[in-house]
Amino acid sequence: MKNENVSIAKEGYPIIGLCAVSALTFAMFNCYVMATIFLVLLWFSVFFFRDPERVIPQEKGLAVSPADGKIIRIQNRPDPFTGEEKTCISIFMNVFSVHVNRSPVAGTIEKIKYFPGKFINAAYDKASTDNERCAYSLIDEQNDHWSFVQISGLIARRIVCRADEGDILKRGERFGLIRFGSRVDVYIPQGYESAVRIGEQVYAGQSILVRKEGNE
Repeated sequence: MKNENVSIAKEGYPIIGLCAVSALTFAMFNCYVMATIFLVLLWFSVFFFRDPERVIPQEKGLAVSPADGKIIRIQNRPDPFTGEEKTCISIFMNVFSVHVNRSPVAGTIEKIKYFPGKFINAAYDKASTDNERCAYSLIDEQNDHWSFVQISGLIARRIVCRADEGDILKRGERFGLIRFGSRVDVYIPQGYESAVRIGEQVYAGQSILVRKEGNE
């Protein structure tokens, strides 16, 4: 496995720039307490918006995690687009996680649906239906339907969607991010089984989330 090449998500540039300019300005006027505060904020901003390259698995019949974080839930839920009961895997991201999201499979974005809502703790069950979120419907190369949902959290205040309806995504390709702590849910089509367990740490684009049944 090759070493990760870490870059910065473009959405972080304005915040990083503001923190850097503020720290420099306060230092020039000998306001060292404020300069130190903005230096800490600068470090945190660079850390939060880091966007490492990942080694994407190339095997057939699998899907990768769309987010860095911990598996907090594996249960049946109605698909946000079709209403069909499917296995839903929830990945919780804290403020220290990489927050760039990646497509779990290769395919075409069929529909994107935005839901305004609240900002309760993303680890709670009701965050799936009550919080601000952005849902994506994707048809893969085998014509299977996948849904994945970016869900805002207690601190998160902006969901960033980089994709458009009709876009063709590769497995592990970046499609958006969520700022400052949040969650991503993935709804699994029939014929796939979970390759993770609750409490497991996963990495976007790199960790195998599910496999096609019988595909070891």
